[in-house]
Amino acid sequence: MTVLTSALEPGRPPQRIRPDLWLFPPNRDCRGGSSWWLDVDPEPVLIDCPPLTEATLTALKELAGGRVARILLTSREGHGRLRRLQEQLDWPVLVQEQEAYLLPGVPDLVTFAEAHTTISGLRLLWTPGPTPGHAVVYAPAPSNVLFCGRLLVPVAADSLAPLQHRRTFHWPRQQRSLDHLRGWLPPDASPALASGAGLGALRGERLAPFSSWSPAGQRDGSEV
Repeated sequence: MTVLTSALEPGRPPQRIRPDLWLFPPNRDCRGGSSWWLDVDPEPVLIDCPPLTEATLTALKELAGGRVARILLTSREGHGRLRRLQEQLDWPVLVQEQEAYLLPGVPDLVTFAEAHTTISGLRLLWTPGPTPGHAVVYAPAPSNVLFCGRLLVPVAADSLAPLQHRRTFHWPRQQRSLDHLRGWLPPDASPALASGAGLGALRGERLAPFSSWSPAGQRDGSEV
């Protein structure tokens, strides 16, 4: 592994949201995006890249507890400084195939096309729209969380919605992806929503109830 440089910021540790779930501080390398750690066996996962700091690396090694975790990327806007992070941790990476070209030379990089299920039972679905290779991660019960990346972003307290802005890859496809996602989830599922965008609009909350999934909005230029 690469030796840490003295230039690495101390940073802040992640916040424990539930016994199995942690939220990292906003990552300025990902436009203030949010990354999550889900503790599932046998393979815990880091969903999108947190800030590359001493606190992040220390926390991830402690959370892994000697296990090999997997890094799941919901979109190119969650890549951050993946290469340097992976150099320190030696963990495999899973990304939708259309965005793998953005990570040349990253070792242990695995891709998927339409859908994928991890060895811990987490289900990934390709949901293009925010970016060409956007994906969501559904953790069924007992975790019961939908990591929705930038497909749904906080717009108000207890309200998440799709937003169209200048970085949106394809707005109609994003609408179709949302319809597909609703049909893909089990009929009786009502997972908590964990967005990969900034969470400030949730006014102190971190997870949003499934009922907070609001109809489409259009807010040009929103930084999410």
